[in-house]
Amino acid sequence: MNNPYLKFVSDYARVLREGTGCRLGGLPSVARSSIQKNAPRALVFSPHPDDECIVGGLPLRLMRELKMNVINVAVTQGSRKDRQAERLKELRGACEYLGFGLIQTGECGLEKINRKTREQEPELWSKQVGIIAEIIAQNKPNVIFIPHENDMNTTHMGTALLVADALRSLPESFCCWVCATEFWAPMNDPNLMVEISVADLADLVAALSFHVGEVKRNPYHLRLPAWMQDNVRRGGELVGTQGAEPPDFIFATIYRLQKWTRQRLEKGENAGRFISCNDSLKTIFG
Repeated sequence: MNNPYLKFVSDYARVLREGTGCRLGGLPSVARSSIQKNAPRALVFSPHPDDECIVGGLPLRLMRELKMNVINVAVTQGSRKDRQAERLKELRGACEYLGFGLIQTGECGLEKINRKTREQEPELWSKQVGIIAEIIAQNKPNVIFIPHENDMNTTHMGTALLVADALRSLPESFCCWVCATEFWAPMNDPNLMVEISVADLADLVAALSFHVGEVKRNPYHLRLPAWMQDNVRRGGELVGTQGAEPPDFIFATIYRLQKWTRQRLEKGENAGRFISCNDSLKTIFG
């Protein structure tokens, strides 16, 4: 008896191999709708160059559907000093391709963004918190994206602490949405799963390919679709209810959405939300 899934799995393997022949970076920017100068802003605090693409599903939808001005904040430019200038160049290409703005936190980005620095080098940490706080104060974002606090990678977790400390330093009147992202480790308490269209995902993969030095070493841009498929598997029950029927998504990203107000995060809604490609993001961010 022939296994009916043999071709199904073989096709996955074939497509992945064929992807290695696709061009890395150097692609013309995708068409971008005109974004008004005074449009609401979304800031993506990226621990490393490439995170803006990996977690960028919802930011891309916010830009394309709600005409938000999405700006990537390059918290670091990687830990290898010999690669920092090149990684910035790659990052600029990725952001230009997607239509994201870009803010540098320093000539070579910030350094030593981790819990150890926060605990043992308070003067350096305070200076870096001030840089982030100033970026937030100047841009007055409606929504910010940061890694969740247990995202395993030390710089990802450090970025979560850094931005949280910066938020606490701002006036009590400041408020915004805070959207926690995941990559290296799943969240225990996500409350939002956002469907990503084939076209948007293709653009995220293409943008990720601009990080040539990284994806040549490890072609993780080709595995982004599989990761987003697995998000649907997990999110169907983690964001929704265990045992319930999951939404009919193919690709999705998972987030934890909370409101920053009165210098603290409000408790997120217990009931999670699924946002399909046909749903308006105005129901949350409008």
